[in-house]
Amino acid sequence: MPLDHQARLRDVPHQPGVYVMRDRFKRVIYVGKARDLRKRLASYFTPSRVHQADRKTRALIDSIWEYEWHLVKSDAEAVLYEGRLIKEFRPKYNVSFRDDKRFLLVRVNLNEPWPRFQLTRLRKEDGARYFGPFAHSGALRSTLNAVRKKFGIRSCRPPEPGERDYKHCMDDVIKNCSAPCIARITREDYLRRVGEACELLDGEASHMIEQVETQMKSAAERLDFERAAQLRNLLDDLKKTTKPMTRFTRKVLPPALNPRDDLAALADALQLHRPPAVMECFDISNISNTHIVASMVRFKDGVPDRANYRRYRITGTPGQNDFASMAEVVRRRYSRLLREAAPEDAEFSQENPLELLGRARSPLRADDGGLGQSALPDLIIVDGGKGQLSSACKELQRLGLYDAAIIGLAKEFEEIYRPGRPLPLRLPEDSGALKLLQRIRDEAHRFANGYHSLLLKKRMSESVLDDIPGVSESRKKALLSEFGSVDRMRKVPPEKLAAVAGIGPRLGEQIAEYLTRRTGA
Repeated sequence: MPLDHQARLRDVPHQPGVYVMRDRFKRVIYVGKARDLRKRLASYFTPSRVHQADRKTRALIDSIWEYEWHLVKSDAEAVLYEGRLIKEFRPKYNVSFRDDKRFLLVRVNLNEPWPRFQLTRLRKEDGARYFGPFAHSGALRSTLNAVRKKFGIRSCRPPEPGERDYKHCMDDVIKNCSAPCIARITREDYLRRVGEACELLDGEASHMIEQVETQMKSAAERLDFERAAQLRNLLDDLKKTTKPMTRFTRKVLPPALNPRDDLAALADALQLHRPPAVMECFDISNISNTHIVASMVRFKDGVPDRANYRRYRITGTPGQNDFASMAEVVRRRYSRLLREAAPEDAEFSQENPLELLGRARSPLRADDGGLGQSALPDLIIVDGGKGQLSSACKELQRLGLYDAAIIGLAKEFEEIYRPGRPLPLRLPEDSGALKLLQRIRDEAHRFANGYHSLLLKKRMSESVLDDIPGVSESRKKALLSEFGSVDRMRKVPPEKLAAVAGIGPRLGEQIAEYLTRRTGA
């Protein structure tokens, strides 16, 4: 059966990438790119899009059986990757990139007496060095002209043997070439210049970029805005051309999500005894001190087990304190599991908590593969670094769960913190283990934010502010966003209320007077 497209959209990130659509026979029928994968893919499965689409698009949507996506770092990479996949699979619903035209490459043969840079679309096994492909042909041509001028690289072709009417070019006269053909420079010096130009095309362009930026600022200070604009355009072209990018080949299409392999890779990276079939991830969401909430999402066999998601309102932690909030939610989650797994004579039992939870791995449901809902997960993940991990570990130890497998995942550098290890673990960006951890962390973040937004909407819809004349829905929202609650508004002077956008002194006085009167009542 086809996948539930709408349900799977929750796993698609808001990042640039390439998506591949397949039919019921697993054939690639369409390849596309997007700056925001989730928004683009969601547009295919909205009822309005289906009704308004042309006949070809409706046929495509009706043929989609499943889809997959692959993340890239930039729009340029997405263009290159999309073109490569279209040429490889020639999907029936794609029109662009199906011809034999390829992206531009830069070729230089260092074995020639006086090498020069040439544009080509075909890579050959001829001993020459190739750079690219490049997605922006205009930026590449501009950059190549600047590189030739800066390093004095010849652009004209050498004369053919016996050629009588060959004319010497004028590049050396206008200072665009070092003129090796008339012996104005030695071959060793010329090859050194070519090597420096090759380094720049390889991405080592910081020195030249800084130089162009300095020239641009100088031109602007001299009020030579035309020259400054030219240098600005050259600077943009340099950055586009020399930005490091993944070079995609035609070997294979990267695999779609493979939870089984990702679980095995994660077990290997964390040195676990077995792949973590059940994982639980915690995240804290708060804005100011209003509605601090937490989420717990559960993955089973590498995919979301949404029936066992849980959400919490943090009630025992005053103020914004992510460490204490994480400790509270971990304590509430696993103390409840222990209570559910405890026998009637638990007070006299000699079993430790881990043995108790291990015995709770009974088939409570026929479809859970023998894993009861009360069983301790194979891996616990907390969203955060050392502080959040330490708080969670202390609570697990208080509950007697000393050997529970737990890690912290810090978002900024995707570092994995482990108990008793001073240094974090960093996995390669293309690691299936890291991508699996990112999926469960992002799902926990989404679930927590959704709960937080729900509580805020409820609070805004049921407010004493609705009874105050002149306080519209937008003004109520602005007041609650600024102060968090009506109780805090009662404690501030009218001047602070008036300072909120859209309120003003007169309405601020009315709000303060009304809230004071309601307090007295």
